[in-house]
Amino acid sequence: MRRLVLVAGVGLGAAAAAAPQTPPTFSTAIQAVRVDVLVSEDERPLLGLSPADFEVRDNGVLQDVSFASTQKLPLNVILALDASASVSGEPLQHLQAAGRTLLGRLAPEDRAALVTFSQEVTLRQALTQEVDLVGRELARIEPRGESAVFDGSYAAVMLGDADVGRDLVIVFSDGVDTASWLPGDRVLDAARRSDVVVYGVSVRSTQRPDFLRELSRLTGGSLLEVDSTRDLGPAFVRLLEEFRQRYLLSYVPQGVSSQGWHDLKVTVKRRRAVVNARAGYAASELAGGAAR
Repeated sequence: MRRLVLVAGVGLGAAAAAAPQTPPTFSTAIQAVRVDVLVSEDERPLLGLSPADFEVRDNGVLQDVSFASTQKLPLNVILALDASASVSGEPLQHLQAAGRTLLGRLAPEDRAALVTFSQEVTLRQALTQEVDLVGRELARIEPRGESAVFDGSYAAVMLGDADVGRDLVIVFSDGVDTASWLPGDRVLDAARRSDVVVYGVSVRSTQRPDFLRELSRLTGGSLLEVDSTRDLGPAFVRLLEEFRQRYLLSYVPQGVSSQGWHDLKVTVKRRRAVVNARAGYAASELAGGAAR
């Protein structure tokens, strides 16, 4: 997880020398972990919760949640759009219109970016508050070739993890990967180690979008399947509004190792709520002296 805030640091060399078989913990070098969480009840976002309403288990160990808020932090919205030949014609018009609709819903302090993928991946516009630039690039998309869904998703995730704001990646594809250099597993591993929340959008067909479903799940997002590209506009807006209603949780890990992979489980007390959060995070290698 890249966005870990260093609160205090004390060398662990003496403790490690005394008990080399025991992994160091966060007890002397403290880092705050933040987790982006969607809480829903009866298929609607559940708002008004406080830190005391949440339970977070880090590698099975119950943690003390110090912060839980839905405050309006700036958003970094990254569109990763399929520009393969199958998106030509009317589907392209629907996709471009959906992108413009989404851009029109952004606040002045939000930023947007555009990545397209066919057999090649193109960064058409890096993150910018000048969303008109993104709109211009949307209009220039010319579909061709095959679809590198894995490579395009990887580029979008790497474009996220910004230092400011909350990162939302929307990946649209009307099919499955046919042209990537990167294996899907590598992309999934990179995504789960980032702070980016990915929402996949696909057109319902006989081809199962298993990669987009898993990518979304690992990052705390979800996959939305639409019946037609005509439905892309409402789908994009729905995902944006849902993202704005997510909680940002923070806690200082206690009683767990300061290294390696940490499984996360987030629940809400005393309610039958559904919680979507990332599967875990990669702790900083404190021996290297830097937080990621």
